[in-house]
Amino acid sequence: MIPPASVVEYDARWPVWFAEIRDGLSPYLKGIPHTVEHVGSTAVPGLAAKPIIDVDVVVPAVDLVPPTVAAIVAAGYQHEGDLGITGREAFALPPDAAHYHHLYVVVEGNKPHQDHVLLRDHLRADAADRERYAALKRELAHLLTTDRAAYVEAKAGLVEEILRRAAQSS
Repeated sequence: MIPPASVVEYDARWPVWFAEIRDGLSPYLKGIPHTVEHVGSTAVPGLAAKPIIDVDVVVPAVDLVPPTVAAIVAAGYQHEGDLGITGREAFALPPDAAHYHHLYVVVEGNKPHQDHVLLRDHLRADAADRERYAALKRELAHLLTTDRAAYVEAKAGLVEEILRRAAQSS
């Protein structure tokens, strides 16, 4: 599946797609203490985004990461390691994925989990920052077809600023 290469207006189907992804994982995660969270821009009503659903499988302890990774691999995903972000295990989509998504395993309260939740919750609550972030993503969207890494890097400053302020106010 080719990753979407555009920034679009918020789509009310995104939470439904998240629920379908979560429900598809559920049978594989039986017996493993966990929650599944919709994070990222598609989890923020009203926020323009790439139509890519970001999903965190959150486990309460680091010793649960290996069995969770194994369960997700059994569901047809390919484990990709941390992709340079310590504390977050990433997965490539199974060939039969109905919706493009990013799937991660994180430990509850670790930095990647905190960052995902802080950013999501702050953007849900702060209309001005939500619009600033959307405007920047629209401005940078042309990079999605030529240099995705540059797109991510160009957003990093604003994301870090928002995370700092969100952490201070929580």
